[in-house]
Amino acid sequence: MAGKTGGRGGKKSVSRSAKAGLQFPVGRVARYLNKGKYAERVGAGAPVYLAAVLEYLCAEVLELAGNAARDNKKTRIVPRHVQLAIRNDEELSKLLGSVTIANGGVLPNIHSVLLPKKSAKKEPEA
Repeated sequence: MAGKTGGRGGKKSVSRSAKAGLQFPVGRVARYLNKGKYAERVGAGAPVYLAAVLEYLCAEVLELAGNAARDNKKTRIVPRHVQLAIRNDEELSKLLGSVTIANGGVLPNIHSVLLPKKSAKKEPEA
């Protein structure tokens, strides 16, 4: 019998995400892998692994963006915080180097040539 409490056993079905201890939907990732025709067949472990990788990347970006928001004394993460988080992290910047984030802006940067020259200390006249 279909359903969560199907049959006489009264056993509840457990999602593949729960079995793997993930928040990301393993079933949906599996469906996308099958429908996408990336390969003729998809193994049982592939969607679990991919969901775990996606969850890790998402958690990493959100943590860094949350830190950027806190640095700016904000409680809400906006695209600017995501942009700052990604561009200030070496590995994420390399991974998402060709990605444009809408409303992200640019990193604050002033070329050293454009900065005012430091004048030499004037000697006291006696």
